[in-house]
Amino acid sequence: MTVRDAFDISRREIVAGAAAGAAYTGLPSLAGAQVGGSTVPMTVSVSFTINGQARRMELDTRVTLLDALREHLHLTGTKKGCDHGHCGACTVLVNGIRINACLSLAAMHDGDAVTTIEGLGRPGSLHPMQAAFIEHDAFQCGYCTPGQICSAVAVLDEVKRGVPSHATGHLSAPITLSNSELRERMSGNICRCGAYSNIADAVWTVAGGSL
Repeated sequence: MTVRDAFDISRREIVAGAAAGAAYTGLPSLAGAQVGGSTVPMTVSVSFTINGQARRMELDTRVTLLDALREHLHLTGTKKGCDHGHCGACTVLVNGIRINACLSLAAMHDGDAVTTIEGLGRPGSLHPMQAAFIEHDAFQCGYCTPGQICSAVAVLDEVKRGVPSHATGHLSAPITLSNSELRERMSGNICRCGAYSNIADAVWTVAGGSL
């Protein structure tokens, strides 16, 4: 066997071994995974409050909060857009703070209170922000709207609590909602239909001001 033949065989073996390893690691394991000689469970019990209702679930440790809401609890108002935390369509409120649900594991939220668009208001009893979006026609296709509304509700709370943003001039001074503050704080929510001006009008209506 020549050196070249030996090299070719080794290369083929490496490629085949890598492919087999990748396929194996992609298979789910109900028993658990071996890490450092101990077994790590692949499922976990999570108890949280969803829209005011206590829920307890057994979930795969890899399930995101977004998939737990959509696939397990069937709360499909929260949308899966980019699934990388870029578009904001999956924005929900956790203990009153807005987060991208696609970037957070459900197991991280044991004991937390989660509010989705379904928990903000219902037909006949809308949240003021939901009503303002309708009044100002602040959507077209509507796919980003749940995340936009959840973010907008959180933005007004952030301003009220004095949480600064990159656009805040003086971090120690009381924060007022300005055009630059609103644009900065809502910049993580993308509207591919371009309804930004109407969204801003809706937020300003709830804030009690105008541009």
